[in-house]
This record gives sequence, structure tokens and C-alpha cells, in this order.
Amino acid sequence: MKFIENNSIDPHYNLAFEEYIFKNLDEDIVLLWRNGPSIIVGKNQNTVEEINMDYVKEHNINVVRRVTGGGAVYHDLGNLNFSFITKTESNLIDFKTYNVPIIKALEKLGVNCELSGRNDIVIDGKKFSGIAQSVNKGRVLNHGTLLFDSKLDTLSKALNVKRDKIESKGVKSVSSRVTNIKPYVKDDIDVLQFKQVLLKNIFEYFDQPLETYELSEEDKNNIQKMVDERYGTWEWNYGKSPKFNYSGYNRFAGGCVEARLQVENGIIENCKIYGDFFGKGDIQELEQKIRGLKYNENEVLDALSDIAVEDYLGRISKEEFIQCMFD
Repeated sequence: MKFIENNSIDPHYNLAFEEYIFKNLDEDIVLLWRNGPSIIVGKNQNTVEEINMDYVKEHNINVVRRVTGGGAVYHDLGNLNFSFITKTESNLIDFKTYNVPIIKALEKLGVNCELSGRNDIVIDGKKFSGIAQSVNKGRVLNHGTLLFDSKLDTLSKALNVKRDKIESKGVKSVSSRVTNIKPYVKDDIDVLQFKQVLLKNIFEYFDQPLETYELSEEDKNNIQKMVDERYGTWEWNYGKSPKFNYSGYNRFAGGCVEARLQVENGIIENCKIYGDFFGKGDIQELEQKIRGLKYNENEVLDALSDIAVEDYLGRISKEEFIQCMFD
């Protein structure tokens, strides 16, 4: 395992940087990195409905889409992001394996924390880390946020969190269910010192010396090309929301899912699926399977009978998905 230093705070560049390493390097890699004020939305989310657009524009907060599922998260310079990019023999989304090193490192700093729910790490029941994962061609990207000394007030104002998500946690607001790490750390350190302590402890956990990896100029040019062609574009970060005349939404143990359909003369002319679910397949493939079908529950069930819906929606079953289409 090797560490790549990335001191950029531009979220467009940093997400391109991470994806490039994930899909082009063979090494097992650790990244610890920060973004300037930004909202990072999950790959299957409807961006305009996840953010407070007026607040985001007024405060010049960047909005960038990532390649992993899950929900929208807020980043600033008080937040530290971690990425583990490694080989895998499994196509299953597995959060626990790759986040134990983070938990163990925090315990050494005097922070008692634990994995909670689908993909959170919490202190005293309050979330300080959201985790997401992607699997591609024998490689796994496992990354997450660590709210060390972030502006939690800005976080709560910049994000539009659906009320059912807040209520499912048994709390009344976003700000009341998240916390920073710094108040729990036994030593008085800032976020950059925290980064160095975390890095040291990660490599100690894996019983490996801390080795670094240097990107070539060609690598860096390819990363910038990804920024120019994708991560820096409106089409990728926001995308066009298609016309629809039916919307069904529900929250399940595996996350939320929303099906938006354009039905004309009883035929599903268009389909768009949004949500914070974790699936390894391209959701557009599932959408394409539904287009052209009659708007009839049995017909859709038959069309999806030989399809592993869980590949696209993670722990959301075929039956649960159908509920959203025919509520």
C-alpha cells in the first residue's frame, strides 16, 4: 500500500484525481485530501433537490458529483477525506472491512466511535463520517468524510435533507445529528496535524512502512482532461431532469429511491431513477429496461424477472423498487 499526496483543495480536480487513480493504477493506494467549501452529491442523486440552491450560490459553494452512490455531503477545509483504493475479489459493497483502520486510528487519539447503519461512523450516536464505495474491474474505491473541525452551521444550511431521513434518525435537524471530531480528541491538534496522525496510524494498522507514490506528468494531464470534460461541467454535476408526470418515492433499509416516469397513452416513454442507494451497476441500464413498457405492474415485474435489480440498487429489492413505481 502506498500514499499519494494531493494538496489541491479544488473538488473538481480532487474527484477526478481519485477516479483516475481508481481506474488506472494497479497499486493499492491511500489518499487523505481536503476540498474547499463544496457539496459532493452521490452519482444517482438529483442535484437540484439535494442542495439549497440560493444559499449555495450566495456563498460560492462548489457542487460536484462523485462516482459512488450514497447521499450528498458537505466538505470544507475543516473536513478531511480518506480514500482506500485496493484490489478486490468481490463485487459486493462492503463498508466494514475498509473502515476499521479509520476507527482504530481514531481510538488511538482517544475518540470512541463505531460503525452505524448502512455507512456512517458515529460518536455518541452523532455522525461525523459518511462512507461510500464503488467496485470496478477488480478494484474497490472506499472513501469517506471525516468532520474534524467543519462549519456545521453551513452544512445544515447548504444541504436539503429529506424530512423522512431526519425523522428515521429520531432527531429534529441535520445539525443535531452530526458532530465534529476535534472536541473528542485528547490532544489539541488542527486538521493538518490530524491528517499526519491518521496517515501514520493507517500504515501501522496494516503493518506496512509508509511509502509514497508519485504521479507522472502524463497522469496529471489526464486528470486535468477529466476535469475539463466531466467534473467541471454542468452536465455531469447537475444534469438535465427529464419531463415526467409520475413520481414515486420511498425509504427502505437499503436507502431511498425515487422513480420518475413519463407515461404517455399507457406506455412508459421515459424513466429516471434517483436515490442514495449503493449499487455497482450503471443505473441507466435499469432505466433503459423500463422504457417502452406498459405502465402495468405485472408487465414491469415480468420485464425485470431475469434482472438482478440489487446490482443497481444495492440492498433495495425488486419488490421495494416496484412499490415506488406503482404507489
